[in-house]
Amino acid sequence: MHRILLADDDLEVRTGVADLLGAQGLEVLLAETGLEALEVARAQEIHAALLDWNMPACTGLEVLPRLRDLISDLPCILYSGNLTVGMEGVALRAGAFAVMRKPVQPALLRSEVQRALDEYERLLRLRRTELN
Repeated sequence: MHRILLADDDLEVRTGVADLLGAQGLEVLLAETGLEALEVARAQEIHAALLDWNMPACTGLEVLPRLRDLISDLPCILYSGNLTVGMEGVALRAGAFAVMRKPVQPALLRSEVQRALDEYERLLRLRRTELN
């Protein structure tokens, strides 16, 4: 079973997205802040991350490189209700797998998360091939 880290400071959004992704057969690990997301990633194996851009103490954009330091191939999706084209470019240059505007349509969210998990699996297979 794939495990995704969901970090969002909005309880209602966090619960709704967790329910949506859980119904897709994913195990969803929840974090309310960016710092909590880092703690979860240190303690649990995760295969992708969905990060709210605007969280207190440590934003999704600030968490992204720190997560990638822990798990180099981790696909991270950033999302925000205040997304601009400039922000999207910054996030992609920082290594985001995808960037989405809230509210995200459920079908798009499921699709992007599945794409991220497929990428994780592809990179895992590639790494295994390189080791052999």
